[in-house]
Amino acid sequence: MANRDEDARLDALYKLNLLDTSPSESFDRITRMASQIFDLPISAVSLTDRDRQWFKSRVGVEHMSIPRENAPCSRVAETADTVLITDLLADDRYRDSILAEQGVRFYAGVPLVTREGFGLGALCVLGTEPRTASTAEMAALKDLAQMVMSQIELQHAFGRVDPLSGLPNRTQFLDDLDDLGRDDPGRRRLAVIVDLARAEQLNSGFRVMGSSYVDDMVQEATRTLRAILGSDHMAYHVAATQFAFVGPDGVDEVAYIVRLEAMLVQLRAASHVRFVMSPTIGVAPFVTGATSSHDVLRTAHNAALDARASETAVGFYSPSKDGAHRRRFRLLNDFGMALDRPEQLRLVFQPRIDLATGTCVGAEALLRWSHPLLGEVSPGEFMPIVEQTSLARPTTAWVLEAGLDQLGRWCAARLHIPLSINVSAANLDEADFAQRVQLYLIKHRVPPALLELEVTESAVMGNSVRAIGQLQAVELAGIRIAIDDFGTGYSSLAYLQKLPAQVVKIDQSFVRDLAKGDREQSLVRSMISLSHDLGYRVVAEGVETAEAAALLIEMGCDEGQGYFFARPMEVTDFEQWIRGPGMQAVAG
Repeated sequence: MANRDEDARLDALYKLNLLDTSPSESFDRITRMASQIFDLPISAVSLTDRDRQWFKSRVGVEHMSIPRENAPCSRVAETADTVLITDLLADDRYRDSILAEQGVRFYAGVPLVTREGFGLGALCVLGTEPRTASTAEMAALKDLAQMVMSQIELQHAFGRVDPLSGLPNRTQFLDDLDDLGRDDPGRRRLAVIVDLARAEQLNSGFRVMGSSYVDDMVQEATRTLRAILGSDHMAYHVAATQFAFVGPDGVDEVAYIVRLEAMLVQLRAASHVRFVMSPTIGVAPFVTGATSSHDVLRTAHNAALDARASETAVGFYSPSKDGAHRRRFRLLNDFGMALDRPEQLRLVFQPRIDLATGTCVGAEALLRWSHPLLGEVSPGEFMPIVEQTSLARPTTAWVLEAGLDQLGRWCAARLHIPLSINVSAANLDEADFAQRVQLYLIKHRVPPALLELEVTESAVMGNSVRAIGQLQAVELAGIRIAIDDFGTGYSSLAYLQKLPAQVVKIDQSFVRDLAKGDREQSLVRSMISLSHDLGYRVVAEGVETAEAAALLIEMGCDEGQGYFFARPMEVTDFEQWIRGPGMQAVAG
């Protein structure tokens, strides 16, 4: 019976995940108060493990634990009752204890008891001289012990322990990292993130098997991690399917990576859903007390994501990759604000040239961004980021508004130049997109025939029925449609038959390779011939040399666009170019 009671007590202690955690200011504050009330040099929150007394908090003690045998705190935990020893040397039970050997004479301990009645250990005060304790002092010690238990229960019940895994959660991990920085600053350590599955795996598994799929995966991983890490290292449940822990102090990092690779093998082998999970591990070095806890978690998470491209599925934090990700995030965040600040965004215009006559037959509106701190940001850098987010729609709306406003000004000045504007996949998913484009035309008094919308095949393929419906409505309104980046989509020929377009723009990657050889030329010649057979006008993008322009003319390509003819120009420069010697040079 006694053994069963002790097993239950230990189980209650272990479930709280307090052992071998970092010191915490919330507990240290209480031990300092106890020491001050008794005017004694030593005080501790002492937890009674199977064979040791481990100190969650301590004042006046250098070591983290002492043997449990003959320790007064053990008696407090076993009996869940107060123990007061006025002189250890006068007590037969403790005169030969390790505390007495270290010069301790006085001991007072009050039990730390759970709501179920299990004694976890003691809040104790110790002195090097025999003494008594007043009723007021013992009452104060009991109050402080209750404060310790309230703190334990608070951490366990309110936002500190994940109910599914039973492990400390992200909040506790961050706090423990902060405590580690205060307790042992200036040391290089390794933070480790274990990520069990990709987002698409979780979505598919949840759809087929329900929440039990994730629950089972997490609980199996919890048991495996506990077994691998042992009692010396705490694992934390920091996200739905992510765990974290701190590697051993002073570990050989190269050898430790090999150990982590073996851990991945064990995680997969122990899971009955191993075929629908793909665990990775990210490792991030940090310096205790010098790196913020949030940055430690963030960099380890980045390393775990990068590990998905690694052959071993274990990734080590890369500052260069992190810098690129942070720049991308900054650009995305700043671009959203730039949409409301017209001084940062503007359009430039690149001419489209009729290859047979050398005359300008239109222009493409291209977005430019002048960042207040970073300067000119290339659209090749910010547009791929923007197009993957909710900013895609307002960005196209901004370009349409600005482009048609300029087109309206040109029309009023009797400069009738067809203008081409790019449209994103997100816009084609809008039910009222075609209607809004027509309203823009009316607002700026622009004839529909002067507007051309450029769409890529991939933009249409996401929701082809709605996208094609929107494009058909645009075409019926008299607006031209161009297939942009032709040749880069994986179903180019199939979509040529379906898209209600009049123009095909051959992607610059094919045009720039024209001078390489016969195969490259044959490919472009076939694109032009096929497009003509299907009734499309063909535009070659990225024409940069006279040789490429001559080859395209020989192949029968209709239009060219690129640096050989003209670079993208500011609006005033474009107007001067089209009316001045620049345009005459192209035609000549």
